[in-house]
Amino acid sequence: MERGLAAHTLEAYQRDLNRYAVTLALRGRTEIESVVTQDVADYLAGLREGDGEHPPLAASSAGRAVVAVRGLHAFALTEGLAPGDPARLVRPPAPPRRLPRAISLPEIERLLAAAGGPGTAAAAGGSAESAQAAALRDRALLELLYGTGARISEAVGLDVDDLDLAGESRSTLVAAVVRLSGKGDKQRVVPVGSYARAAVEAYLIRARPVLARAARRGPGSPAVFLNARGGRLTRQGAWGALRAAAARAGLAQVSPHTLRHSFATHLLDGGADVRVVQELLGHASVTTTQVYTLVTVDRLREVYAAAHPRALG
Repeated sequence: MERGLAAHTLEAYQRDLNRYAVTLALRGRTEIESVVTQDVADYLAGLREGDGEHPPLAASSAGRAVVAVRGLHAFALTEGLAPGDPARLVRPPAPPRRLPRAISLPEIERLLAAAGGPGTAAAAGGSAESAQAAALRDRALLELLYGTGARISEAVGLDVDDLDLAGESRSTLVAAVVRLSGKGDKQRVVPVGSYARAAVEAYLIRARPVLARAARRGPGSPAVFLNARGGRLTRQGAWGALRAAAARAGLAQVSPHTLRHSFATHLLDGGADVRVVQELLGHASVTTTQVYTLVTVDRLREVYAAAHPRALG
């Protein structure tokens, strides 16, 4: 809570610690001061191997569980609940390094053109007016995800007051901006390009009032993106809009993070400085952002191999 972690992260840590407590109880460890390093190491091994009730966990999931356990024991030591920290020497497994998957600009354009296309009426589950409103919302959502590099949780968490589409607070080349609240509740201001701005403005003027009318009694939601009942659009709802658009565009394995990866990769391909991209993405460390430079290096190799007369034998 002190770190301002997202609710779903806290829920995951709680599940991890509940499983840890059960594992320790089976070993006769009922007090935290009785836990030793071997208990923690065996717990990690059990996560990777699985058992009759749990499948084996991937390195990333097992790593998250170990981070939760390490946090628990470090807290216990700080608070004087235990004489030592038995988890200090147990390191989370290193996940395999995977390059972010980005899609090409033509694929991005196909995806955005397909957002809110035929089939939205069924998803909206109402009149033609509500279907048109949902179509405008989905197009605005996807344009904003790609145009700002926002995480899906940041996009659905936006309130109307977080938008400055008129550029009243800035006098820059790209006047429109949006305030995003990222991990650890850290806020950043990101420019909004003309395409995303136009899509969001069209949604706010022509569609959001239609969705807001479906809300039950009350002051109404401050959220930018509303669902068919007038409440805040959920992560699952945003995922559904993206999956539907990807299916219509004939694209496979497209996720909200694909748009974020594409945003970063296309910026770097266009000559943006990695430090600028770091700020736009809200990464705490430039090391996290530098993984995108590996993607662009691969692109440089492809271009070199295809264009240089003596690149290939």
